Amino acid sequence: MKRRNFVQSSVLAGSALLGGGLLNAAAAPKVKPSAAGKTFNLNYGIHDGMFKNHAGDDFVEQIKFAYDQGFRAIEDNGMSGRPVEQQQKIGDTLAKLGMAMGVFVQPGLSNDGNMLASGKQEHVDNFIKSCRQAVEVAKRINSKLVTVVPGDFDRKLPIGVQTGHVIEALKKGTAILEPHGIIMVLEPLSDNPDLFLRTPDQAYAICKAVGSPSCKLLYDMYHVQRNQGNIIPTLDLVIDEIGYYQIGDNPGRKEPGTGEMNYKNIFKHIYNKGYRGVMGMEHGTAGPGKDGELALIKAYREADNFM
Repeated sequence: MKRRNFVQSSVLAGSALLGGGLLNAAAAPKVKPSAAGKTFNLNYGIHDGMFKNHAGDDFVEQIKFAYDQGFRAIEDNGMSGRPVEQQQKIGDTLAKLGMAMGVFVQPGLSNDGNMLASGKQEHVDNFIKSCRQAVEVAKRINSKLVTVVPGDFDRKLPIGVQTGHVIEALKKGTAILEPHGIIMVLEPLSDNPDLFLRTPDQAYAICKAVGSPSCKLLYDMYHVQRNQGNIIPTLDLVIDEIGYYQIGDNPGRKEPGTGEMNYKNIFKHIYNKGYRGVMGMEHGTAGPGKDGELALIKAYREADNFM
């Protein structure tokens, strides 16, 4: 999976309260009025690097620029790896602007050496440690959502036994997160065939077995499309366990309108189902430079125009 590597290479990478006024107007370059200012119907969360050509490399300045364009949320897979001072600065900026924080990846978890399915104590201990660390990060950035990936298959064990191991580990994790109101969202992925968690229905069954409000499903529509398609009917089947959504068109994992997925219909469906939380923009930008960034904003304006 290597989510941080993906964000660095392809992106350089609860409902929000609406903030008042346009901030950083002097510093941010002008954009066409049709692409600026108005908030979106759904709460799309930008990634670090998404607006670097307009706002520079500083993520805080990118957040301010995104606010001026009508975005009211961010997500940051690599938040746990940032210095504490930077985490605090980002959290303070979001609070000042009235923006929401989406997911960050739980500290110390990756597919490299992470195998909750094995049931081995060393992996469970590492997971418990990462849950405690996630609580501290979440406090600094006012986040209630953390991405968890169980890691790879243990091919020496039957799938049912592996599933049992994952469920027991997640129960231990939710015991740490639940008192703080933090939700781990389990993400089915499509990156390689060694991954244990692949489909929304598999994650749904695990969430039901864990039985905690702190264990939900991350519905990443790019991965669902790659693994099985059938985005809307599958969404409906598992909706009561969905805690978060992520966006990316396929093929290419770029903004809506660059691939085969009808995101206007998908967004309308999600909106009509009542979801008002953050929709993570976990994808790259199809075009280069400032023009590519403006095209990304335009793409979201068009896909969000479903009312």
